[in-house]
Amino acid sequence: MNCRIRKTRALCLLLVSFCFVSQAISASQGEGRVNMQGAIVDTACAIATESREQIIDMKNTALVDITRGGHGKSVPFSIELVNCTLERADKKQPDWKQFQITFDGHADGEAFGIHGDISGVALRITDANGNIARPGRPLPPMEIIPGNYQLNFTLMLIENNQPLKAGSYFSSVRFKMDYY
Repeated sequence: MNCRIRKTRALCLLLVSFCFVSQAISASQGEGRVNMQGAIVDTACAIATESREQIIDMKNTALVDITRGGHGKSVPFSIELVNCTLERADKKQPDWKQFQITFDGHADGEAFGIHGDISGVALRITDANGNIARPGRPLPPMEIIPGNYQLNFTLMLIENNQPLKAGSYFSSVRFKMDYY
């Protein structure tokens, strides 16, 4: 009989322990973590979140299109500026007037280089005014317009005086905005 009481107590203790463990496990299932980062900057405009990092599909280009015209089709993309203001946070500084955008990446002469198993082409970026972006060199200054607006550009594959070879490619081009 004494053995039976011990077994019953052990079983009860085991069941009570299991209840505490299951509550602890279920309590931790509702936890998580959010990591964040950022910066406080003094600029005339903010860059819209969807414009910060873009993936642009250049589609397929026939080799004959490049050999015939020296370039592929133009593919548009844009950078949206939001909450633009002319006033500076530091009232002792003059108001914002202009900005310049600079594209930077792997250079291939005056164009942007590409990577992959293709050869004979590079990327050209052109703004809405026809100015050609060169790696690391700012485009001409533009006036800051209060509010929100969109900067429009085109990407195009161009010949780079190397032997043409079909294949897949990729490239990464960064941009930065300087305000004056």
